[in-house]
Amino acid sequence: MIVEDIDLNSVKNVSDLMEQFYKAGGFTAKKVGEAVKIYKEMIDESYYIFLTFPACIVATGTRGVIKELVKRKMVNAIITTCGTLDHDLARTFKPYHHGTFYADDVELNEKGINRLGNVFIPNESYGIIIEEKMNEILKNMEGKFGSREIAWKIGEILDKNSILYWAWKNSIPVYVPGATDGAVGWQIWMHSQEKNIEIDLLKDERELSDIFFKEERIGGIIIGGGISKHHLIWWAQFHDGLDRAIYITTASEWDGSLSGARLREAISWGKLKKNAENVTIEGDATVILPLIAKAVMDS
Repeated sequence: MIVEDIDLNSVKNVSDLMEQFYKAGGFTAKKVGEAVKIYKEMIDESYYIFLTFPACIVATGTRGVIKELVKRKMVNAIITTCGTLDHDLARTFKPYHHGTFYADDVELNEKGINRLGNVFIPNESYGIIIEEKMNEILKNMEGKFGSREIAWKIGEILDKNSILYWAWKNSIPVYVPGATDGAVGWQIWMHSQEKNIEIDLLKDERELSDIFFKEERIGGIIIGGGISKHHLIWWAQFHDGLDRAIYITTASEWDGSLSGARLREAISWGKLKKNAENVTIEGDATVILPLIAKAVMDS
């Protein structure tokens, strides 16, 4: 395969551009083109596709990309962190704002503004609104609930711009293995002091077990590392590894972190099949994921 120049004059849409990325060779562009190819193949071959990601990108406009993937049923399940529940719920009712990485954090704290990278989140747009809305949800809930059930309960009260609304509407499970590590989980803990309500993570594990032992072909679109990435590849070893995978990361490999571990490392653990098509893309998911998603939608 020879290296071809990108011809912008012939580009009709993002799908065309990503195809040219693949043919152009060179560094990250080639990897993004490979990711589009792998994603298309997973859809065409009826893979059960997991999307995993940390909550930070839900505080940005990339939330809209994930929402669209769920709305169009381009993924079959999500594994994420509690902050995704927090941000998706909060942003349905209150705005987040553009900020800067270089703000005075002491001054922000005094003004009741929380900084997430270059996003500013006022207290009334996060903790206060989450407490208010979770009180509404939890007043009619009693018993043991898996994180998937909790995510869908939240989705029922959200609007069509949210991830969880479409997850509930399309019966796409959202699993949060670290369900108490955020505002939503903390509100559930608070209510558990006065009534019989518990997060039963083993309910989720039973559902995941059914998926990994039943589905013939399983793929992963993995954004970032941490618990959301690991929970997917942990379960994948009981499927003899993922059949295809895409990984987007900004982390370094040299420190031995899971976030920095490239997909090839997962092969040694049996978490990715030896012959599985896969690509690791080094870069910011807020740039890369919209390109991949739109290219696949255009194709």
